[in-house]
Amino acid sequence: MAQQSTNDPASLTRAGQSNSTGDARALYLKLFSGEMFKGFQRNTIARDLVMKRTLSNGKSLQFIYTGRTKAEYHTPGNSILGNSDGAPPVAEKTITCDDLLISSAFVYELDETLAHYDLRGEISKKIGYALAEKYDRLIFRQIAKGARVASPITKSGFVEPGGTQIRVGTNNQASDAYVPASLIAAFYDAAAALDEKGVSTEGRVGVLNPRQYYELIQEVGSNGLINRDESGDALQSGQGIIEIAGIKIFKSMNIPFFGNYGTKYGSASATNPGVTSPGNVGSFVGEGAEDGRASVTGINNNYGNTSDFANSCGLIFQKEGAGVVEAIGPQVQVTSGDVSVVYQGDVILGRMAMGADYLNPAAAVELYVGATAPSAF
Repeated sequence: MAQQSTNDPASLTRAGQSNSTGDARALYLKLFSGEMFKGFQRNTIARDLVMKRTLSNGKSLQFIYTGRTKAEYHTPGNSILGNSDGAPPVAEKTITCDDLLISSAFVYELDETLAHYDLRGEISKKIGYALAEKYDRLIFRQIAKGARVASPITKSGFVEPGGTQIRVGTNNQASDAYVPASLIAAFYDAAAALDEKGVSTEGRVGVLNPRQYYELIQEVGSNGLINRDESGDALQSGQGIIEIAGIKIFKSMNIPFFGNYGTKYGSASATNPGVTSPGNVGSFVGEGAEDGRASVTGINNNYGNTSDFANSCGLIFQKEGAGVVEAIGPQVQVTSGDVSVVYQGDVILGRMAMGADYLNPAAAVELYVGATAPSAF
C-alpha cells in the first residue's frame, strides 16, 4: 500500500504527481498530523503523570527502583566499603512494548467534495481521541495493579513498602463512591499512607470520574478544598478543586470504575453505584473494561480482566507509580498515488506503539468500595 508518513515528508511526492501536487499533499498531511496530535494531547492525562521513556531498540526497557538505606556510625580504623547491611537494595522492572496500536478511517473523495466542512481534519482529530483513550486506560489499569502488590525489592532482610488500597465509605455499597465526605477521608488516608511509605509529595495526583469530581465541587466549598482563585464560570467548568491533602485532582472517563470505564449506570448494589442513565449515552459511555491479559492478541503486558475492577472507584498515585515505554509516538499516515486512484479516496491512519506497567507499588493507591479489597492479578 502506497503511503505517506509524518516521518518521511519526501515520500509525499509520487511518480505521476507534479511537485506542486506533492507539496500540497505534504501540507495536507501536516495538517492531519496536527489535528490528530492535538486530539491526542487534549484527551490524554496519564502520559505526563507517570514515568515515560522512548524505546529505540528492542521490545522492552528496564526501569530501576532502589530501596532505602540507613546511616550508621563509623568505627575508627575500619575500612568504609558501603553499609554493613549491603543497602540500598535494587530492583529492576522490565516493561515490554505491546503490538502496534492503530485507528484508521477511509475517506471517500466524493464525500469530501460534497461536504461543507473539513472532513479529514475532523476524522484525524477523532483518531487522536481514540489513541489517547486507549493510552490512558492501559496506564490506569496498571496503577490499580501496582496498588495491590508488595514491593519488588526482594533482598533478604529488607521489606520495602508495597501498594495501598483504601476503602471508600463503610456501607459495602458502591454508592459510597459518590459520597463527598467519604472521598475526602479516603484522600487524607491516602496522603498519610504515602507519607508513611516515604513517597515524595511531588507529583501526587488523584483521578476520579466526572460525577465524583463534581460531587466534591458541590459539597466541599466550605472546607477549604476549592481553589479560591476560581469563581463563576471557571469554577463550574470543573477546574475549581485544586487539591485534597496536597493531591491534585483530575477527572477522567478512562479510569476503571466498577468493571466499566468512567461510569456505570443501573440499580444500586455492591458493584453498581446506582446512577440513573442520562439517556442516549450511545455505545462508548460506560463501556465495559475489556480483557487485557497477555494472552490477548497484541498485548504483551498484563492489564487485568473485567472482573479485576469490579469494586475499583478511583486512583491516587505519584509519578513513580507506573511507567510507559513508547516505541512509536502518535503519528499519522495517509495513502496516496495509485491507491487513491483505485479506491477514489484515502485511508487516514493514526498509530503508536507503547506498553505500560506499575513501577514502585508504594506510590500507587487504589480506592475501592466493599468489604474486601480487590485481589492482585
